[in-house]
Amino acid sequence: MTPWLTVVGIGEDGFKGLGKNSRHALLGAARIIGSERQLDLLPPCIRGERQFWPSPFSLEPLLALRGEPVCVLASGDPMFYGVGASLTRQLPSDEMLILPAPSSCSLAAARMGWPLQEVVTLSVVARPLAALNAHLFSGTRLLVLSNDGQSPGAIAALLRERGFGPSRLSVLEHLGGDAERRIDAVANDWNDPVIADLNLVAIECLAEPDAPRLSRLAGLPDTAFRHDGQLTKRDVRAITLARLAPVPGELLWDVGAGSGSIGIEWMRAHPSCRALAVEADAGRQLLIEHNRDTLGVPGLQLIRGSAPQALHGLERPDAIFIGGGVTREGVLDTCWAALKPGGRLVANAVTLQSEMTLMNWREQYGGELTRIHIAQAQPLGDFDTWRQALPITLLDVVKPFDA
Repeated sequence: MTPWLTVVGIGEDGFKGLGKNSRHALLGAARIIGSERQLDLLPPCIRGERQFWPSPFSLEPLLALRGEPVCVLASGDPMFYGVGASLTRQLPSDEMLILPAPSSCSLAAARMGWPLQEVVTLSVVARPLAALNAHLFSGTRLLVLSNDGQSPGAIAALLRERGFGPSRLSVLEHLGGDAERRIDAVANDWNDPVIADLNLVAIECLAEPDAPRLSRLAGLPDTAFRHDGQLTKRDVRAITLARLAPVPGELLWDVGAGSGSIGIEWMRAHPSCRALAVEADAGRQLLIEHNRDTLGVPGLQLIRGSAPQALHGLERPDAIFIGGGVTREGVLDTCWAALKPGGRLVANAVTLQSEMTLMNWREQYGGELTRIHIAQAQPLGDFDTWRQALPITLLDVVKPFDA
């Protein structure tokens, strides 16, 4: 079909910086929708009716015009954290023609001399700043789209708090326009200059010598989490996550989440991994909220309640971890019924009663049982000996596609 909607990416250089196709689209448009700043970039020769996006932002007025010829203005590349990405979730691609301009990250990479394929690009536009925590590694280069002029100062504070105070920041304002400006500083020395709302922060991460080393691989140190003792310990956590096998885009239920460590490490495995942490205890809920932000996965969704009641109506998961409550009536069966075909269920047991529950359940549904023994060297007088942790019984089962 002929597209009824044309999305034109426009930069700070305005109409003069557009290519021929974008200019022709705007010159021939009967209706143009955009922000006030974007529409102000158009010259008087553009005769189409100009319409602002509603506040709060909504696509509904545009979608109500479906079938009529409409032009939408977007900043830079519409498909990079822009309105184009939002529209593709509402409309099939053959209804739209998207004409991008260089994105702010492309311009920033050019200014910094950084190969774009070697840079991590992020956005804190209407998104939690805590998401940056998952990407802080010495030597990593980040390009961060700011929410407003306060974002650079908040980013510098976060870097200092995480032990990345020596990191070098470059704030790039109004990229591609006449008012373009660059401010360079070290996070430790950031003095809160006045910054334009339209800015991007380039960060060359550098850690203090004593900054915690927090790998993306499973098995973070136990000290990375606040907990009240209910925590799947580091070595068991690594073994458990290996069985759960996170894959980009998949959803995990972390049932009886405790401190949320399994769900958090699942989400750290890939930016598109998602998790729900189910926890009834109010104190542990606060621990989960702290841990998810500190470790850079503020998108982890906390479900306040007890299984199995709290599980009803949730999105079906690709994997489930049951860390507590396996003996509670209906928990295993409810989880198994909700799990997608081909999904993985992993449950850990410490007590004899919970171990027996897993053994009996395995007789009906199959799977593998693994006994995990962990011992650590501890002082014994003038010598050392092995201190054995409580053994863990782990059930690992994959749901058949015909189940």
